[in-house]
Amino acid sequence: MKGFEGRSYVDSIPKCEKAKRFVWNIVWFFLFRPSPRWALNRWRLFLLRSFGAKIDRGSRILPSCYVWAPWNLTMGAYSVLADDVKCYSMASIIIGDRVTVSQGAYLCAGTHDISSLRLPLITRPIVLNDFSWVCAEAFIGPGNSVGEGAVVAARAVVVTSVESWDVVGGNPTRIIKKRIIKPEEKE
Repeated sequence: MKGFEGRSYVDSIPKCEKAKRFVWNIVWFFLFRPSPRWALNRWRLFLLRSFGAKIDRGSRILPSCYVWAPWNLTMGAYSVLADDVKCYSMASIIIGDRVTVSQGAYLCAGTHDISSLRLPLITRPIVLNDFSWVCAEAFIGPGNSVGEGAVVAARAVVVTSVESWDVVGGNPTRIIKKRIIKPEEKE
């Protein structure tokens, strides 16, 4: 390929992490993914915790959700990772209390540096704060956070952090409005 003569790709993922991921992929494929949707949530949480995930009480993770590296996942109380959610947890993904990540959403904590022909790996954490909602098929990019109570609309692409109680949508996201909770609905 033109421009790549004499250059080599440097793999920055340690072999021990690749081995852990290999074992986790086998466990995910044979024990996690085929588990019944609602009946074995505790089983799925047990498997994730066995691989280092920190998951608080009352949280739910559906069987078609894929977590790339469970040891980089932290989840607060009563949060949900729905069907077909992808947690590309190359860096930490921290999910607060009562957070909903809807079906098909993609939490991507890794990318590559396009300013180098070697495309070195760049990892940055993602934080979803308490009461936030990432709607269906939305994308959260590396190093971004979703503020407390914020809503990321369906199919939105988050490339900069979202402020608390904002409702955002689009590609890239823009503010649609402020989220206002009715007084009778507050806890």
